[in-house]
Amino acid sequence: MCGKCFSFQLIAPTTFAVILNSAESGDLLLFFAPRTLWMLGFCNSPSEAPAMHDEFYYAYIVASRSHTLYIGMTGNLTGRVFAHKRKLHEGFSATYNCNRLVLFEQFVNVRNAIAREKQLKGWSRAKKIALIEKANPTWRDLSEGWYSREQLEWLPE
Repeated sequence: MCGKCFSFQLIAPTTFAVILNSAESGDLLLFFAPRTLWMLGFCNSPSEAPAMHDEFYYAYIVASRSHTLYIGMTGNLTGRVFAHKRKLHEGFSATYNCNRLVLFEQFVNVRNAIAREKQLKGWSRAKKIALIEKANPTWRDLSEGWYSREQLEWLPE
């Protein structure tokens, strides 16, 4: 790919936005982890990928306005939350509008993140709510400010 046709923008500790520039259709925004940039051909080698700190994994909870909860695990929190907000995947979180990030925990080891996700899923609803309210008493969307209005509302032509 030509370096003039795209640019990188760090949008969170583990995610880059790739902005593909096109005079015909405008800019297209895609989200990737650094090593994926190389795998997709945006960089000639892993060492050319934009630098950032070690990769992390996350157990997270997204909620609807009515406090319906969805628990997940990911290695790309900003990309996954974006998918929840845009309803990019069919399923529980899209059906019940679980698109507000109310809690997340960061892990270095993927196995620990998976174990925490399973643990949270096994808890009672009351215990999950107590955890959220201890860390985030107002249920504020922790991803507020991660994305522009244009990113959240963009529709392909």
